[in-house]
Amino acid sequence: APASFTGADVYQRSFDPRAYLEEFYNLSDSSGQPNTFLKLNLMSLHRMFSLDGLRGDTLIDIGCGPTIYQLLSACENFEQIIASDYTDQNRRELEKWLRKEPGAFDWKPVVQYVCELEGNREVWAEKEERLRKKVKQVLKCDVTKASPLDWLPVDCVVSTLCLEAACKDLATFRSAVRSIGTLVKPGGHLVMLTVLQETYYAFNNQVFSCLHLDKNMVEEAVEAAGFDVRFSEVQLCPPGDPRADCEGVLSLVARKHL
Repeated sequence: APASFTGADVYQRSFDPRAYLEEFYNLSDSSGQPNTFLKLNLMSLHRMFSLDGLRGDTLIDIGCGPTIYQLLSACENFEQIIASDYTDQNRRELEKWLRKEPGAFDWKPVVQYVCELEGNREVWAEKEERLRKKVKQVLKCDVTKASPLDWLPVDCVVSTLCLEAACKDLATFRSAVRSIGTLVKPGGHLVMLTVLQETYYAFNNQVFSCLHLDKNMVEEAVEAAGFDVRFSEVQLCPPGDPRADCEGVLSLVARKHL
């Protein structure tokens, strides 16, 4: 585990989005082993965005990092998407893909996998185009601030694998959940993927801290922020991965009180 909490300044200074993508977001690794962690998360997102009522005009992604996997199921249900992340180089990496710049990360296998979950692998190129059109802005956000993003409340906020890395302790986590909760309209939804019982993740010879959380802590934080939990399920992580010590991933959908 890292000696201390990895703060925002460390991410801004030394987080390498490209190395992160190559390490964690290929569907199979260099020796052909399937990326179980990613596939489980894609299945969870597909299931969550298939729930009744998870649709509307605008979706905000808080802490998108350099990734799009978390928007592939969501983009079918919302007219516009606002992506946001703290780290400049993450937003730049995401924009590369959105603008089809040379050297952008190849998400095609992941998009095909999600299309397969939705019933037709062949429509992957259309899905990519639809997502590119729907992401209207990529903004800077800071989940440790009371107003993480200057935006009016929307129908849905999604946050995947972000808060547990950005928050140094449970109090900070609870207040971050409350802050992102303010971006959800009454009756709207919060969708989260949170790693559980993890203290670090590592890639590219760097170690990043993670807040050790359990399912109850996350659910309590969401309820304290004015939501009812509608869906909550833990997928166990494949054991023995040297890159992280997580035990599971919590998929959670909550509806904001009217």
